[in-house]
Amino acid sequence: MTQHKLKIVSVSAEIAPFVKTGGLGEVTKSLSKAMAKLGHEVIAIAPYHHKIKDYSPAPKLIHKNLKIEIDTKNILYADIYESGFENSTVKIYFIDNPDLFSNFEPIYSSEYDNKRFLFFNAAIKPTLKAINFKPDIIQCHDWHTALIPNFIHKHKTRDFNPATIFTVHNLAFQLGGDWWAIPENKRDLGTTPLPLFSNNEEVSKINFALRGILYADIISAVSEHYVREIMTKKFGENLDKHLKTRKKELFGIINGIDYNEYNPQTDPGLPEKFSVENFSANRKNKTYLQKYFDIEVNPSMPLAGMVSRITEQKGFDLLIEILPALMKLNLQLVIMGGGDRRYEEVFSATRKKYPKKFGYKPFEQKRETLVYAGSNFFLMPSRFEPCGLGQLLSLRYGSIPIVHRVGGLSETVTDFDPKTGNGNGFVFSSYKPESLLAAIIRALELYKNNPEVWEGLMSNALKQVYSWELPANKYIALFKKAIIKHRFENIGPKGFWSLFSQY
Repeated sequence: MTQHKLKIVSVSAEIAPFVKTGGLGEVTKSLSKAMAKLGHEVIAIAPYHHKIKDYSPAPKLIHKNLKIEIDTKNILYADIYESGFENSTVKIYFIDNPDLFSNFEPIYSSEYDNKRFLFFNAAIKPTLKAINFKPDIIQCHDWHTALIPNFIHKHKTRDFNPATIFTVHNLAFQLGGDWWAIPENKRDLGTTPLPLFSNNEEVSKINFALRGILYADIISAVSEHYVREIMTKKFGENLDKHLKTRKKELFGIINGIDYNEYNPQTDPGLPEKFSVENFSANRKNKTYLQKYFDIEVNPSMPLAGMVSRITEQKGFDLLIEILPALMKLNLQLVIMGGGDRRYEEVFSATRKKYPKKFGYKPFEQKRETLVYAGSNFFLMPSRFEPCGLGQLLSLRYGSIPIVHRVGGLSETVTDFDPKTGNGNGFVFSSYKPESLLAAIIRALELYKNNPEVWEGLMSNALKQVYSWELPANKYIALFKKAIIKHRFENIGPKGFWSLFSQY
């Protein structure tokens, strides 16, 4: 069978380094680059958010006032910008309507996001036609892009009928507003025609994620464990019944990280570089981390770190419960991130009470990897975690992850057994404060009492490989499955075998 090179479009609300509020932008960038490296023709499309106006070098304006016919009664116009990644063939296109994106702050605003992203989804086909790119498949990342399969299903033509895959990064987010606040008898069924763009009330009720699940050729999620979880009532966010009906077309692929960008041997964010063979140099980064957070500089003091959105989903309800107990231990804790003010106020009070032991700062991308490299432990007690990037980065930099056994965390972190030397972290199964505290104490005791065994654990962590090469190959295989399914349903059995031979 000959290897067929695919024409792939990756559509997302964010794409690093232009716009990044969390893992979504990082995944879009790294996966696109990894697939292009395999020889496929890949472009990425994202909205032209206001932050991009300050990016240097600035994306180039290539189309002005492109007509976007959202529905029979609503026509808007878009400006299209072009850019790219350094050392990659991937081209990036940004779609802008100033009222909706470049002059709109913040990046997300639940009250208006359905309207903004309805326009963005409707603009994908005209944009692709304007840049003369005819894709084999469009990958739709998370709810912000999940109407694309719906639009293609409604407006497919002989010259534009690509396959689609809807990739779920976090099923808790399904639309711009609060799905649960909508009365049940007024919720979007997913099968009715989309409302007119001018009908603000009905547009606000569109469940993007539901329509992605119903209309995409294939659905993927960012870990196999998360796939199993979202087909249950506990994690399915009221979409589990729809996912169950499509379970044969639902697949899980764990994310990776860019090993060139996140490389402890070359990372410009680290004062002291190190490698798997010489990770003793990593200890010096702890001193720099302690100075950065303005806590006591003590190389022998165990240090736990977190880089995270400060939300209940990330397990901060558990952490707040045990914070007084942690401060009584021989342990320092530093947290980098932002989010829920309730937790931030507790952190401010804790900082005042324990200035030598506790540090808290907003997220700073240039210092992110210093937390991973300078800490001994990395906490990820998430209530749910579809995949998680923090634990992959902590393994890469030698900070031992302490995680809740859920989602992608359960696939990437295995509980360490001191007797056999197997495992790469510490795992707790019950989502309770005392379970998290017990896991931290286990890690502390091993760190203090068995330094040689701890070094073996660090070696295990640093030898783990979670690059994008394997996930990218899995996605390509899944794309081919989606293309064959899509075209088979359109051309019927007659042309199936000639099509199959291409892939």
